[in-house]
Amino acid sequence: LSLGEAKNLPTYPGPNKMRDCYCTVNLDQEEVFRTKIVEKSLCPFYGEDFYCEIPRTFRHLSFYIFDRDVFRRDSIIGKVAIQKEDLQKYHNRDTWFQLQHVDADSEVQGKVHLELRLSEVITDTGVVCHKLATRVLECQGLPIVNGQCDPYATVTLAGPSRQSEAKKTKVKKKTNNPHFDEVFYFEVTRPSSYNKKSHFDIEDVDEVDKMEIRVDLWNASNLKFGDEFLGELRLPLKFLRQSSSYEAWYFLQPRDNGNKSLKPDDLGSLRLNVVYTEDHVFSSDYYSPLRDLLLKSADVEPVSASAAHILGEVCREKHEAAIPLVRLFLHYGRIVPFIKRLNYRKLFTSRDPNTIFRGNSLTSKCIDETMKLAGMHYLQVTLKPIIDEICQVHKPCEIDPVKLKDGENLENNRENLRQYVDRIFTVITKSGVSCPTVMCDIFFSLRESAAKRFQGDLDVRYTAVSSFIFLRFFAPAILSPNLFQLTPHHPDPQTSRTLTLISKTIQTLGSLSKSKSANFKESYMATFYDYFNEQKYADAVKNFLDLISSSGRRDHKSIEQPILLKEGFMIKRAQGRKRFGMKNFKKRWFRLTNHEFTYQKSKGDHPLCSIPIENILAVERLEEESFKMKNMFQVIQPERRVLYIQANNCVEAKDWIDILTKVSQCNKKRLTVYHPSAYLNGHWLCCKATADNTPGCTPCTGGLPANIQLDIDGDRETERIYSLFNLYMPKLEKMQEACGSKSVYDGPEEEEYSTFIIDDPKETYKTLKLIIEGVGTLEQEHAQYKRDKFKKTKYGSQEHPIGDKSFQTYIRQQSEISAHSI
Repeated sequence: LSLGEAKNLPTYPGPNKMRDCYCTVNLDQEEVFRTKIVEKSLCPFYGEDFYCEIPRTFRHLSFYIFDRDVFRRDSIIGKVAIQKEDLQKYHNRDTWFQLQHVDADSEVQGKVHLELRLSEVITDTGVVCHKLATRVLECQGLPIVNGQCDPYATVTLAGPSRQSEAKKTKVKKKTNNPHFDEVFYFEVTRPSSYNKKSHFDIEDVDEVDKMEIRVDLWNASNLKFGDEFLGELRLPLKFLRQSSSYEAWYFLQPRDNGNKSLKPDDLGSLRLNVVYTEDHVFSSDYYSPLRDLLLKSADVEPVSASAAHILGEVCREKHEAAIPLVRLFLHYGRIVPFIKRLNYRKLFTSRDPNTIFRGNSLTSKCIDETMKLAGMHYLQVTLKPIIDEICQVHKPCEIDPVKLKDGENLENNRENLRQYVDRIFTVITKSGVSCPTVMCDIFFSLRESAAKRFQGDLDVRYTAVSSFIFLRFFAPAILSPNLFQLTPHHPDPQTSRTLTLISKTIQTLGSLSKSKSANFKESYMATFYDYFNEQKYADAVKNFLDLISSSGRRDHKSIEQPILLKEGFMIKRAQGRKRFGMKNFKKRWFRLTNHEFTYQKSKGDHPLCSIPIENILAVERLEEESFKMKNMFQVIQPERRVLYIQANNCVEAKDWIDILTKVSQCNKKRLTVYHPSAYLNGHWLCCKATADNTPGCTPCTGGLPANIQLDIDGDRETERIYSLFNLYMPKLEKMQEACGSKSVYDGPEEEEYSTFIIDDPKETYKTLKLIIEGVGTLEQEHAQYKRDKFKKTKYGSQEHPIGDKSFQTYIRQQSEISAHSI
């Protein structure tokens, strides 16, 4: 959901006339999200996005506008309620909705379970009477009124001329899912000589058809205004003529004579953008053909003929394709090779190193989505503390002389802003070891490909990476922290302005462009940026980019020069490389670059030992019991050779473990298990195994954050991709035509085909054929599932109560395509 803004709200009935408004998002009446409060406005702008997965059935998606009241309960100005079956009408487009009045009838929700039995009774005189037994079993999902729900039901038999006395259940306290299980009896027809006002003198049995049973739900209130209406149900008795007994669930309805609302224009309007999807996910084996076809995308030559690339070509918006693709590839560990192939194609079709990845291509959208998924925790630990401080302290940071408020000092504001920028810049450039591995792998492939493509541009290996990490990751997160889960809501206007100024400066610092002051249209920003025109800032950016884009996977002809990442004295235990050497502890100078890990006697000496980065199979802590020494860790190499190292303190130990893990994380032969203790006196201290080559007994740390793998359901993402292919089937067929046209005709391209990227028509055609076959098979499975569901589903069940409009629509659709009737 995107909650944009409200406009033309009614004025407050007081001298101020302005309101302090916020908006809530509700499933039926259950609040699931609340915006910030916008003060003193009748046209509040919210600009907030909200994503949720809906864990239950619902009838309406509702939006309420509240006016905050400091002394009393907040008052509701109006609401927008969209029925579930109407959500597709507004799918993914900005729409203005008129606010409606909120009253008891507009708030009706929930369902009631009834059993009705109409029976004939023969009196002593031989006259036939009809009696109705109404059993009110239970209700579910009743609305909560003013924070409480004490419901009861009244049951009335009504006819054309009069109605019976209302019969009432007991009040059920503090529940909106009450169990009543009470039975009420009514005489429908009886001998004409019996004359009591609460019953009916009906001689003609056909009059039963004109009668109805009415059930009203009420909230027992202690207020002087009386009990609140919760909903009603009216059932004609004529349906009981076919079957004397009937039991079903019913949705409660508003009263027919409910309060008439005022003109909708009276309350203003609300701008919303709603994207609602609903997928039925089969078991994993159903998706094997389509999933395998998608996961092979990184191996298809050319990549433009792959199923994943084709999805990006046919979708209206690239991010529509990127979101499920990235999640699917992340789940199966194929995201890096896929993006690497996309990078390669994108770079080698680019001519200007300054404009690569500027547009919204599938490549850039996939990298953006990967960073957002994999980098969420990274942003939390890097930016959240200082963003929280900026939002809470509200230091004045406006540096535009035109926008200065009374009493503000321009120099003080510049100093406040400079301190914030300096702190955020330092936090970012010192965070390289925290950058998620999957992001580092992508940046490494970006750096390599860009440097090979534009060999004359020495800075392109930096700018290719900075265009993502600064321009599309850190800068947007600073600008809109609520979209990256750094703050719960969009910041207030003053804080938002401060974050905008910081974001602009950080973005420019990270760009490494030659003439940075010229990047700013505003003269006050160019003046402010003079604070940062020092070489140390450019050096810090380059060191940071070097760290997050380095990798152990390299060839000897690599264009990279060794980059020093960390060095210092530590104590190491001899590795036993000499057959009769002593395994003692010695102090050595350690040095780590992105190519190798070495140690020597003193700084500047010739290395005594060099371990290539690709030979580091794991870096893990060592339990203190091994050598009775603290702050120890182990560097595990091929053939079970282990280097045991003691750092000077716990902070330094963590720093070394983090950076060694980061630089070696992508090694192909990296271990999955290790021994947390040493091998001493003929056995491993941890698991007591005697063979020194016994595989590890404990899982290695590191890798993707656990939540990425746990939160992604590969079958669900494949179902979403199937839905997209199915939605854009006409485009897939048009693309097939384009492949045929290109294969047999080399003349000028037809305009309708020019929108597709087709490098190899034959390969693309083969893939398209497989996609269409796979989508067709799944479509048949879905159709069969719907037919089976249609046969089994009972209208009036708890899952599909009578009055369910979405189910009625579903029945109507199935009746049109099926031989079965309800």
